[in-house]
Amino acid sequence: MRIAAANTTKLIIAQRISSVQNADRIIVLDNGAVNGFGTHEELLAKNGAYAKLYKNGAIAKDEKINVVVPTGNFGNILAAYYAKQMGMPIDKLICASNDNKVLYDFFKTGCYDRNRDFILTTSPSMDILISSNLERLVYKIAGNDAKKDVELMKALSAAGSYEISEEMKAELADFYGNYASETETADEIAKVYGDTGYVLDTHTAVAATVLQKYQEATKDDAKVVVASTASPFKFTRSVMNAIDAKYDSMTDFELVDELSKLANVGVPNAIDEIRTAPVLHDTVCDKEDMKSVVMKFLGM
Repeated sequence: MRIAAANTTKLIIAQRISSVQNADRIIVLDNGAVNGFGTHEELLAKNGAYAKLYKNGAIAKDEKINVVVPTGNFGNILAAYYAKQMGMPIDKLICASNDNKVLYDFFKTGCYDRNRDFILTTSPSMDILISSNLERLVYKIAGNDAKKDVELMKALSAAGSYEISEEMKAELADFYGNYASETETADEIAKVYGDTGYVLDTHTAVAATVLQKYQEATKDDAKVVVASTASPFKFTRSVMNAIDAKYDSMTDFELVDELSKLANVGVPNAIDEIRTAPVLHDTVCDKEDMKSVVMKFLGM
């Protein structure tokens, strides 16, 4: 919505800051309430990783950056794609997978195929073979063709795979896909900690590894935002074992305390409270008894 003021200053009321770049003043709404007012630069300076780079002078106005996202379900990187479509100065969207590299194979070949072994990794939030949010990107690169999108999703449901057209592949130029193995992920955690003292979680380590592969392959030296999507405290044993195998002999809470020391970060309250929380459930049963145990819980 655009309003022409008496002095011809351009005023834009927007739901998203990144959707407008040419207004003198912007009002940003959040569920109908005013959430910000100012110039494009002033509002960007209050919001997001790109804004922090801009505010701190690390990037110039309209300078494009790359974004790396560790992903299995294609949610956060799709959000970055939408941000680019709305005007955010993003160049390359780097999709980082773990050993369940169905997305990497899709970007490489144009064929999405879930017919493969499911691999349990140390980055479990990415252990996914059906990336549900990818359907939204497929719709976009199909020219917003809902029928084509439905056709491909039906093929995925029936046969476990689908292949996009050459025209659709051409629409994926914004993306780069690669993956990190379990060994590469652990090595990256150890390297970053050894070099900087910063403790990566397993998912962010996947992203950092793939970023290096991208930069080595393309020689692209643009500034990069790496989306850190998890806390190392959620994956303490995997993280600490990557730093040094000696930690494997410690108990879980000993590892939490040691990680806190190494990272110089306090233990999150949600974890700290578990130490003294009462045990509410202690029932153990075999798989074949699960139904009867659940029925008992329900009083049935």
